Amino acid sequence: MPLPPSPAFAALNKAASERILILDGAMGTQIQALSLGEDDYTGKGSGCACRHHTDHPQQGNNDLLILTQPEAVEEIHYRYAIAGADIVETNTFSATTIAQADYGLQEAVHDLNVEGARVVRRALDRATAEDGRPRFVAGAIGPTNRTASMSPDVNDPGFRAVTFEDLRLAYLQQARGLIEGGSDILLIETIFDTLNAKAAIFACIQAMEEHGARLPMMISGTITDASGRTLSGQTPTAFWHSVRHANPWTIGLNCALGAAAMRPHLAELSQVADTLICAYPNAGLPNAFGQYDEGPHDTAPQVADFAREGLVNVVGGCCGTTPDHIRAIAEAVAPFAPRKVPAYA
Repeated sequence: MPLPPSPAFAALNKAASERILILDGAMGTQIQALSLGEDDYTGKGSGCACRHHTDHPQQGNNDLLILTQPEAVEEIHYRYAIAGADIVETNTFSATTIAQADYGLQEAVHDLNVEGARVVRRALDRATAEDGRPRFVAGAIGPTNRTASMSPDVNDPGFRAVTFEDLRLAYLQQARGLIEGGSDILLIETIFDTLNAKAAIFACIQAMEEHGARLPMMISGTITDASGRTLSGQTPTAFWHSVRHANPWTIGLNCALGAAAMRPHLAELSQVADTLICAYPNAGLPNAFGQYDEGPHDTAPQVADFAREGLVNVVGGCCGTTPDHIRAIAEAVAPFAPRKVPAYA
């Protein structure tokens, strides 16, 4: 028997039929601006001391801030919501046992995901209390730092650093936590290896079955260079057909490219996908110092071109974007109707 849709499904579909929805922007950019040190990350200074012990350094483990600096993380989510975001992502991009192994914090994964969703919910409730606009929590599921399709060792092409089952179990734990914390959406993002994404899809469906309701699933790949392919070699069309069986609420692209470079790949995806299209590009390409030079009024007109051409249903920002970028993007796409989903693809 098919799972009943969650309450968020109807509200999201209604909103998406009326206008282009707005996703939030980069988390890392905002965290970097806080200039936090090791004691801030662990909570030993001002903040909440991490209840999970590890001897590893934690500076740079942005997900951990959910537990050690929850007020700071909540404030970032709140600023994106007030800037115009309808959908705000949890700060859980690396909140799997696979990614957290680098920091020795595998045991913290459940808490990271549950609290990650709760922190966003608090921020969105604050924003909605001010302006009455409903907003939705997207549980962010990143690609991990390993790939199931390719060997990390050029001298041993048959070697794999992770298995499909390793990924499934890690993603299942993450999805369970995100759902327990109150996520309205599950967002599988920045996909460079579709086999990793398939493990995440499998796990999300299993977690939804345990939960007893079907949450909207957003799936977003990343085109890594001018070849127009993912790292594991797929074109946007091939990527879509590889994940179409999951019946995602949105399919789309994020990261790696600025809006101008993303446009032809997004157009290709829009031509073949019979579901909503989501795009959240970087603020251009990084400069020699790893910084992003596009300001809000550089990025927003390019994203508005996506809307003007009828390519998108949901837009936001990835690396280098800020609440000001999201505010400018929301204003720029407001005059345009959302993409019409083709009856057949």
